[in-house]
Amino acid sequence: MSTIRRQSIISSGIAYFGIGVGALNTLLAAKGIEPAEYGLYNGLFIALANIMYACANAGMPYYIQKFYPYYHDNLPQKKNDMMTWVLLIGFVGFLLVTGAGLILKPVIIRKFGHNSAAFVHYYYWIFPFALGLTFYSLLEAYGWQVRRSVLTSYLREVQWRLMTCILVVLLLTGVISDFGIFIAIYACTYLVLAVILFVYLIQKGELTLTLVPSRVTRKFFRKILSMALMGWAGSAVFNLSFYFAQVVIAAVVPNGLTYVGVFTLAQYIASLIQTPQKPIIAAATGPLSRAWKDKDLGRIQRIYARSSINQLIFSAGIFLLIWLNFTDGVITLQLKPEYLQARSVFLIIGLTRIIDMGTGVNSSIIGTSNYWQFELVSGLILIVLTLPLNYFLAVRLGVVGPAIADLVTFSVYNFIRWVFLYRKFGLQPFSRQTIYTLVLAVAVYFICHYLFHRQQGFLWLVLRSASVILLYGAGVLALRLSSDILPVWATVKKRLGIN
Repeated sequence: MSTIRRQSIISSGIAYFGIGVGALNTLLAAKGIEPAEYGLYNGLFIALANIMYACANAGMPYYIQKFYPYYHDNLPQKKNDMMTWVLLIGFVGFLLVTGAGLILKPVIIRKFGHNSAAFVHYYYWIFPFALGLTFYSLLEAYGWQVRRSVLTSYLREVQWRLMTCILVVLLLTGVISDFGIFIAIYACTYLVLAVILFVYLIQKGELTLTLVPSRVTRKFFRKILSMALMGWAGSAVFNLSFYFAQVVIAAVVPNGLTYVGVFTLAQYIASLIQTPQKPIIAAATGPLSRAWKDKDLGRIQRIYARSSINQLIFSAGIFLLIWLNFTDGVITLQLKPEYLQARSVFLIIGLTRIIDMGTGVNSSIIGTSNYWQFELVSGLILIVLTLPLNYFLAVRLGVVGPAIADLVTFSVYNFIRWVFLYRKFGLQPFSRQTIYTLVLAVAVYFICHYLFHRQQGFLWLVLRSASVILLYGAGVLALRLSSDILPVWATVKKRLGIN
């Protein structure tokens, strides 16, 4: 567990630094770029690229996640053919997705031309953006298995945001004189990351390409095929469910891209709540694969419980910081007034993220088990609920509708997965510390709201935030809510010379 904790902490630190870069990027965009343009490149482009990646990857991340230990334990590196098939199949899958996208261009014009005309104008640039995301994500999944989660976290959370931030600055200062040029360069950013990671893994001797099928591939071919197909379907329905909100807002809400911008700002800010999740998943996936192979349920239970409480502590604390400062932050930082509408959207999305974080790494546990087919079952339930509910509530309630839909559907989704793991394996992520964390968060909220809710300005932002951090942090330590946080705090005290 110490390896997972160390990699999670380092990766989380990198992710939070990336969040800082992303916050600067978002601040600059929210002050100087029209919400419709922000909604296009940072909302709709990302949503559609992730949906296209989910359709193109053909279940390869699940293949890596489940079978990497078998390739590693039974083959010398030069005969490891796993990534050859992963990249080749991913490329073929993306060609098919591209073909579908070109065929559906008339439908895109019909559905988005009225409310989101700019998307139709820049439609073709989505393809290189999605191609880069597809290849980077496949390499990232492999990087997790070879214990390069720190590097992959840096590239996705920091490097990509640095490149985007530089592009935003160049656009605002007039160096990039046209938004079309900005979009063309932005569309290539993930391709740059994919090349960097690919070259690094090759140079370190951790990735080889060979077209000769190995004995592992031949032995497990049928299992690989069935798992990849099931994982593919599960991934596609999950990503479509997760990113459908921006698509439906752009299609059915008047001035769609403006409201995509509002929704995306709220979603981005809510992503601060979820920052530790990806590093924790990245660090835990390899050990979980190994634990299932070794039939070590005790270790899986420990990872499940610790990931749940650690993520809940982080997510509840970050939610408090943002929610208590939201309106004051928009006004004090002089963001465009349209973004005040993002407050109610953030509240709902934030609660959704807390629920998702608090249920631990259930997706990785199921995905690395012999019951990985349940990924598809739960995903199908999610999409059956998500698509009609998002559409109906977007038409009725506007931008806040999809946020409500996601809260309902992801709550049901995580509940189903919790019940499955408990009944099938007796795995349980919750404890008394879960209740204590929630009570602590509510208490800190009411104290800080009562003290500061009438105050505005930069000084009050600082004082309010400091009060939340001190009260919540002290409560976490005093109540000993996590066995992983206490060693970290002891190390911090030692380095600061505090007895």
